[in-house]
Amino acid sequence: MQYDPMRPIWLQVMGEIETSIAVGARQPGEKLPGGRELAIAYGINPNTAARVYQELEKAGLCETRRGMGTYVTGSTERIAALREELARQAVELFMKKIESLGITRQEAARMILKEE
Repeated sequence: MQYDPMRPIWLQVMGEIETSIAVGARQPGEKLPGGRELAIAYGINPNTAARVYQELEKAGLCETRRGMGTYVTGSTERIAALREELARQAVELFMKKIESLGITRQEAARMILKEE
């Protein structure tokens, strides 16, 4: 993974895991790699990996089971909400770019529909 030096690494790793959950690459209830494994996989400090899991847990996207590991939430409602949230963020970024080009929402909608 290529890291953006302008954003905290833990946020970038967290974002990648969130996306993998939202698109179904990680299933509800699936065991996530241990903290050390995560650190090795992403080339990050183990403390950073622990922060990623803490923040994912705060967001309700994973749960830590003492002595067993960390698991993706079993809540399909929370995963659906995450997917919608990520889509909304993507639309917001898209609209900012479109508006900076002087394109109206109606023109953008026509362009999107034309791409089908």
